[in-house]
Amino acid sequence: MPELPEVEALAGYLRERAVGRRVDRVEVAAINALKTYDPAPTAVSGRAVVDARRHGKFLDVIFDGDLHLVVHLARAGWLHYREAFPATTPLRPGKGPIALRVRLDDGSGFDLTEAGTQKKLAAYLVTDPAQVPGVAKLGPDALDADLATFAERLRSRRGQVKGVLTDQAVLCGVGNAYSDEILHAAKLSPFAITDRLTDDQLATLHAATRTVLGDAVRRSAGHRAAELKGEKRSGLKVHARTGLPCPVCGDTVREVSFADSSLQYCPTCQTGGKPLADRRLSRLVR
Repeated sequence: MPELPEVEALAGYLRERAVGRRVDRVEVAAINALKTYDPAPTAVSGRAVVDARRHGKFLDVIFDGDLHLVVHLARAGWLHYREAFPATTPLRPGKGPIALRVRLDDGSGFDLTEAGTQKKLAAYLVTDPAQVPGVAKLGPDALDADLATFAERLRSRRGQVKGVLTDQAVLCGVGNAYSDEILHAAKLSPFAITDRLTDDQLATLHAATRTVLGDAVRRSAGHRAAELKGEKRSGLKVHARTGLPCPVCGDTVREVSFADSSLQYCPTCQTGGKPLADRRLSRLVR
């Protein structure tokens, strides 16, 4: 799932490439991906792209007249920028992975695509990003929150720190991958309970959050959209590295599986050398 650094990089790429171009037309291929009907997609035609921003893990493409295309890429969504489209034939609804296409006046543009069968990519055409339910519920940005705000937000929701850190209403922008990386950098168990964390542990976690996300944003800056997934993978130390050696201590990276996701961690770095057998059965919470 694209998280804060990748969405920030996509916004930056659109600012460099698309700002100043006018929209030729917007084509919707996956009707279920567009969650709004007023304004209609035709309302964007002829408008210039004036900015691109990020709200947590939401991408916001802004057109003149204060019209916003707000997109949540979900788990398998992505943005593909095209310098030129292969044909001017309109998209056929329900065919292929493309959910929505934005054609610009210079022949370039971008596709919003989604792989797999679980179609959860969501696009909203609105006059105010706050009209998007997911945006309206966002907590403070994880990269912008100072220590006092960070600690207050984490302690406001009792639970395992992995789950609280990825709760977008608590802090926004962090997902499954970067939460694994942040907890590894902070040397904290993903099962640590938030209201049991000491002030020192919260300060360490806050610093790790800023460092991990900040480094990822800097690594991603300037890359084309097509390069961002590979750049993300190259910087990961524990996430998606089950069975490989931890680059910090050499221990084997372990995994805990859930119904539709998993987490990775290093026992030596994070749990005193003790493996987490199961998220429900493990008593290791420190």
